[in-house]
Amino acid sequence: MRILFLTDNFPPEVNAPASRTHEHCREWVALGHEVTVITCAPNFPTGRVFPGYRNRLKQVETVDGIRVVRVWTYIAANSGFGRRVFDYLSFMFSASFAGLFGPRPDVVVGTSPQFFTACAAWFVGAVRRIPFVFELRDLWPESIKAVGAMGDSFAVRMLEKIELFLYRRSARVVSVTHSFRRNLAARGIDPGKIAVVTNGVDMKRFQPQQKDPALLASLGLTGKFVAGYIGTHGLAHGLETLLDAAAKLRDLPDGDDFRIVLLGDGAQKSALKARAQSAGLDNVVFIDSVAKDEVARYWALLDASIIHLRKTELFSTVIPSKLFECMGMGIPVLHGVAGESAEIVEREAVGIPFESDNAADLVEKLLRLARDAGLRTTLRENCREAATRYDRVAQAHLMLATLSEAAGRRRS
Repeated sequence: MRILFLTDNFPPEVNAPASRTHEHCREWVALGHEVTVITCAPNFPTGRVFPGYRNRLKQVETVDGIRVVRVWTYIAANSGFGRRVFDYLSFMFSASFAGLFGPRPDVVVGTSPQFFTACAAWFVGAVRRIPFVFELRDLWPESIKAVGAMGDSFAVRMLEKIELFLYRRSARVVSVTHSFRRNLAARGIDPGKIAVVTNGVDMKRFQPQQKDPALLASLGLTGKFVAGYIGTHGLAHGLETLLDAAAKLRDLPDGDDFRIVLLGDGAQKSALKARAQSAGLDNVVFIDSVAKDEVARYWALLDASIIHLRKTELFSTVIPSKLFECMGMGIPVLHGVAGESAEIVEREAVGIPFESDNAADLVEKLLRLARDAGLRTTLRENCREAATRYDRVAQAHLMLATLSEAAGRRRS
């Protein structure tokens, strides 16, 4: 089968969409399928093109057997709504054009979070008369309303009409959560064409390892209980709550025994660093994004991983992909996201939920974990066992079955 995959994130970028797409496509190639990915020059989240790449009209490379076609886009940092929309639209047009050339695929996939990529995939599918599959990673534009980037308006309502049009015109929808599937079904989308393929973990890359003593020392973490957040520092993530928790920890008699690490980049990072400096939070360590091959080494520094999103109804429907990486690494989770992902944490017994946006509750749960070595050991063991149920290879096979069904419908 020939698979054409459109995504505006792909390695060497290290965010969740890039990792999921790469790991799925890599497995499909290993199974004997031809896979072409159309993407842009790597630049997320800073808006600066990675070393070794240029923002050219077209450049082609092969990554793990995947043919990767990179097209020109208007590049913007992951901040500022207007410029980001221009970024999304430019990729939509460039990817639409590039998708019209080359051997005819059997199926074309467009992935969110933003759905302009899915628009391009629908266009390519319509022109080339091949099935279009919508991989649904986020309910967009609902998510931009949830973080306050846009309020209810005529523009948002038009975007919602386009969103529903894409769901209806797709041969299949691959949702990353059951909550998204229920949302679409309630809005009139045939649930029979919606498959759920959750995020997962590359078990070869993310596995328990010893802390690196030299790295600990260089970051001032030697002998400390380290809790940390690894990922995008955006509006949705509400990382101010972690700074508030750090302030409360600092005031404890044993407060110097704790450190909060924030690794990554994004729209809010500068503001977070300024706030921490203003409050004199010397127990917070900021680390810039690291290469994909280095991520696990930094995960291993953590005694506890903090996963957090702002307290909104929409975010109760998402499952942060870093939850599965924590499982693979065997790191207990302090989980500040209500809903489906919290249900996974409790069902798999891999961590302790806390109330989103509640720094006091985070501190209480962190102290409980830090002071109970037996609990940490149990959670670490549960993490590794649970990770096997979310192995990325198995998830890739599930999604491939959905793509095969879509392609088979065209052939029939």
